[in-house]
Amino acid sequence: MAGSKIAIGGKGGVGKTTVCAIWAELFAQDGCDVLAIDADPNTSLASAFGISGEQSPEPLIAMKDLIAERTGTGKNAVGAYFKLNPNVSDLPEKHSLEVGKVKLLVLGAITQGGGGCACPEGAFLKALLTHTILQRQELVLVDLAAGVEFMGRASVQGIDALVVVVEPGGRSIETANNMARMARELGIGCVGAIANKITDPGQRELIESQLEDIVLLGSLPYSKALQEADMRREAVFGADAEVVEELRRARNNLTELLSSKVGK
Repeated sequence: MAGSKIAIGGKGGVGKTTVCAIWAELFAQDGCDVLAIDADPNTSLASAFGISGEQSPEPLIAMKDLIAERTGTGKNAVGAYFKLNPNVSDLPEKHSLEVGKVKLLVLGAITQGGGGCACPEGAFLKALLTHTILQRQELVLVDLAAGVEFMGRASVQGIDALVVVVEPGGRSIETANNMARMARELGIGCVGAIANKITDPGQRELIESQLEDIVLLGSLPYSKALQEADMRREAVFGADAEVVEELRRARNNLTELLSSKVGK
């Protein structure tokens, strides 16, 4: 798994940030060099690592002067032209925060309506994600923005696996299937799912039966302890031992799934 690139997505509120943070810790414990990227406009991955709001890194998307410099849209720029492939190779080292054995990079995402790739901010984010996915040697975990819009920007092309987190509910399952379909269109051959907030075994069975060509990697019980850790901005890793062990098994299943894809 060393050097693998994994994106984690799903409908808002399903627990993808928790999965990203715990997997980052598990991979780091196993000796992997891990870079965790928060690419959600609701930048909460730092909180999942137990970092207070005052200590949380500023999202790169908020660094207007940096974006202007790299995309050529500074005060001396001409018209509305900007660089589609700005130089960003130095930014992960300059702006990542070491959290134990994990490096955390907070990107953020565009929040205004219509804010896709056809703007300096979009070009900047896409270039930075593309660089980390295609050029960096670490194991990279990307906490995606909620929903399917981010997939439409093709910003995650080149990842080795997409993992969608699904909670019991039709909209969550629909989002997972739509993300999986778009992932396959982008050439991502490995798509898995993690069922979360399960209160009854029948919920896992129902989710698995409605997933379309998606491997169910694991199932997490609803956890009041995780909810309380989130409310207190405490690290989610260690808040619930059962959830951590279930995610360890899910991670191992993903490793096997990736190995089988490579072997074909």
